[in-house]
Amino acid sequence: MNPLFRGAHSVWSRLTEQVACGPCGGWPALPRSHTPLQRLASAFYYRKSSPSHSLHSTSDNDLQHALTAEDALAEEGGGAERVEKQHAKGKLTARERLHLLLDVGTFCEWDRLVVSRDHVHDAPGARRDIAGTPGDGVVTGHGRIHGRPVFVYSQDFTVAGGSLSETHAEKICKVLDRAIESRAPLIGINDSGGARIQEGVLSLGGYAEVFKRNVLASGYIPQISVIMGPCAGGAVYSPALTDFIFMVRRQSNMFLTGPEVIRAALGESVTSEQLGGADTHTRRSGVAHVACDDDVDALQRVRELLSYLPSWWMGDAPRLPTDDPPEREDAVLDRLVPADPNEAYDMREVIERVVDGEEHFEIQPDWAPNVITTFARIDGRAVAIVANQPRHVAGCLDMDASVKAARFVRFADAFRLPIVTLVDVPGFLPGTQQEHHGIIRHGAKLLYAYTEASSPKLTVVTRKAYGGAYCVMSSKHIRGDLNSAWPSAEIAVMGARGAVGVLHRGDSADELQAHEAEYARRYLNPLTALRRGFVDCLLQPRRTRAWLAQGLELLQRKGVDSSREPMLPKKHGNIPL
Repeated sequence: MNPLFRGAHSVWSRLTEQVACGPCGGWPALPRSHTPLQRLASAFYYRKSSPSHSLHSTSDNDLQHALTAEDALAEEGGGAERVEKQHAKGKLTARERLHLLLDVGTFCEWDRLVVSRDHVHDAPGARRDIAGTPGDGVVTGHGRIHGRPVFVYSQDFTVAGGSLSETHAEKICKVLDRAIESRAPLIGINDSGGARIQEGVLSLGGYAEVFKRNVLASGYIPQISVIMGPCAGGAVYSPALTDFIFMVRRQSNMFLTGPEVIRAALGESVTSEQLGGADTHTRRSGVAHVACDDDVDALQRVRELLSYLPSWWMGDAPRLPTDDPPEREDAVLDRLVPADPNEAYDMREVIERVVDGEEHFEIQPDWAPNVITTFARIDGRAVAIVANQPRHVAGCLDMDASVKAARFVRFADAFRLPIVTLVDVPGFLPGTQQEHHGIIRHGAKLLYAYTEASSPKLTVVTRKAYGGAYCVMSSKHIRGDLNSAWPSAEIAVMGARGAVGVLHRGDSADELQAHEAEYARRYLNPLTALRRGFVDCLLQPRRTRAWLAQGLELLQRKGVDSSREPMLPKKHGNIPL
């Protein structure tokens, strides 16, 4: 078992555990008819005693009684009826989500009694017992995940639809500021109807203040967004500015303009799920990174992701003990690459046979599947792996794959994570669609990201490394640190058929076949690259794990500024966005 998870309670065992923190005294007996998610939600919401009195029933001199009553009302959020509606949709409440996300008993809430400055509670059906917006629609504070401090906020849809007001934004900004000062990750849970319309430009200013802090924190601390309900209009830009976005299928959505506006403006009919649901953004747009089945799944996966990340850019990711020997050899790798260069194989199998315990955490597995981006460990060290996937468009780099890999490389470099690149790429995907939509510009993003990166960079060419794609995929020429090639590697300008078609145009079929065989013999191998020092060593596939482990040990003290071809002093470069 992963040591970071050892001792942590499973989400289902928490249903029967006795907890004594805050106003909760213990779990109730729950109806068997409830689903596990409903039972979990009901357990977190339960109280042994629920004050029914209002603030107005207290005497003026009984301050403690008044504070206790107001605290209890704040705990209830939008009230029992709205909480039940939330549970009926299969959703947890804001505080329930935080209790599941954080280590047991570590959540410390801030600004619990803060309320809106505006009179939104005057709307029909709104609560009137206190200022009408308990916590002003967001729960904020800090806690721990795997024992490490994190800062959190969770929007409360039961209070004013989780809409963002000036005060709501100030609460989020406060935890963002403290996260930066404390050098700890930030996790934001989004479940909001958007801007508080009644507050006008004050709510818009609040959004801008949050966006500013997202930008300032970028590359300094990890920022993770979890979309568990609606996130529309300008609200989408805060998650978009963070490092990773998790979405819950069938209950979360993100879009700038909703289905009604699209229908009115363009006459198109589309549902919220089709327009901006989890599958849309993790398969088609690439906006989100991980699609999850429900709240519980999403929160547990966020915990897992954090186990691979440092708390801030100068910190180290946790190194975990492993019983998987770093020098372990795997003979299957020797025969994994097919003899036919046009036959596909699964690069995920290479990854799983090389990393600790075959475990890794893949980012955006369903978008641009021709490149794999995943976190893993080798000899206990966290690494970021980028790999071409021959099972999809032969592993070619296209627009989406270039953008996906470039952003992943830049994140890894920002937080000093070693970058392992597994190369089997026949080039950039050809075609008018790619050319007309900017494959040159998008491919340049990946080239820029790899060249700029100063984290340790280890590269293994498993088969094809053709043309400009060879240069882009962490080659020695763009400041790669350690580069190796399997005996099956083909490092060349292009494949035999394409090259012969250019060099021997007009020859007979028999002549072309002979030329192809000669070209393959002379050029489709790693020999020239080895002789010129572009590749450091010929690597037996079974030894790949040991080579990577040794390389990581060698490069563990590599500085942020590479002494070999350092970046020139300047304000910043101009990446081709």
